[in-house]
Amino acid sequence: MTTKKKIINDPVFGFITIPNNFIYKLIQHPFLQRLNRIKQLGLASFVYPGAQHTRLHHSIGAMYLMDEAINNLRAKGHEITAEEADGALACILLHDVGHGPFSHVLEYTLTNGIHHEDLSLSLMKVLNIQLDGKLDVCISIFKNQYPKKFLHQLVSGQLDVDRLDYLRRDSFFTGVTEGNIGSARIIKMLDLRNDSLVVEAKGIYSIENFLMSRRLMYWQVYLHKTAVAAEKMLIKTFIRAKELTCKGKKLFASPSLSYFLENNVDQIFFRQNNDKVLENFANLDDNDIWCALKVWANNEDRVLSILSSCLINRNLFKIEITNEPVSTKHIEKYVSKYISDFGISEYESSFLYSSDIIYTNMYNEADDSIDILYNDGTIKDISEASDMLNIQLLSKKVEKYYFSYLKTE
Repeated sequence: MTTKKKIINDPVFGFITIPNNFIYKLIQHPFLQRLNRIKQLGLASFVYPGAQHTRLHHSIGAMYLMDEAINNLRAKGHEITAEEADGALACILLHDVGHGPFSHVLEYTLTNGIHHEDLSLSLMKVLNIQLDGKLDVCISIFKNQYPKKFLHQLVSGQLDVDRLDYLRRDSFFTGVTEGNIGSARIIKMLDLRNDSLVVEAKGIYSIENFLMSRRLMYWQVYLHKTAVAAEKMLIKTFIRAKELTCKGKKLFASPSLSYFLENNVDQIFFRQNNDKVLENFANLDDNDIWCALKVWANNEDRVLSILSSCLINRNLFKIEITNEPVSTKHIEKYVSKYISDFGISEYESSFLYSSDIIYTNMYNEADDSIDILYNDGTIKDISEASDMLNIQLLSKKVEKYYFSYLKTE
């Protein structure tokens, strides 16, 4: 194979050089190329039209930051072998390979109780067989079993390169400037002590900005109420589609989508039919969903057609955010209207609204902490080191109740 390195022109980080042929071969694999057909932010483009970037886009950006972090740590005298570097780069490239259509939206709808990281690991193992064991280090890092624990921290931790990329990238494509963190400076400030990542004290302001930016991005983008409403609609649509399929109705769908509509793919089913599940999952992307919705918009089932048509034409659920759960009386008002307007049953009306809790906590001190390294060698958690951030406030679990519903004339 040629030794000439490939270069990608990335709108966020500029020119990204693919380090070697092994990494290039991974990027070219169908498992990775499938991510180019899955939007990073699911249905957020209903709110932010520019949010068209993909999971592959993000994975390549995270790979670039991983390469930068490895080179920085090497420059500070820490040994990272070529095999370990390739393992870490492969790991961050493949960390999202288990995401289904629209990323997180349908994670527990198409499958039942299977986390995307379980699917990522399973697909890595399939790929490892194809590559004659060249992903052994990658898988060990992903499972946090590799002796150098800081490599796993770079993939999955409070300051992992995954977060450093998606905050910058999502900020860029949504136009929400609050997420524009100083990822380059944070990486330059990284060091190691006792096999753990630390941040040099002069980088503390970048860390404070990172934590605040993440909080703002969650409420402005990831948990934006209109995006949440659209996600609930899509979930309800597929619950209805699976229900109809289980009753023997044949719905239009690609072969791989039909597989997940016809089977209850839970952990037990997954273990018993591992190869078949992964084969069909690896063929699923956003296009399967949009094609099905376009056809379902004219389905004879009133509920399925209403939901599908509304998603296709962006007639989204309205959403109310409150500090208290919505009252039964308030819900019944809409149920009565749906029964009257659409001639559907009370049970079928339940597909046209959703009531639940959205919550987030940005910094959990019980998790992998962010440690600040001072010139005298002392190390403090960011909660002690920062004189600006209220870590108790940041780590507080914020809960909000929502009620989303189809608005009729």
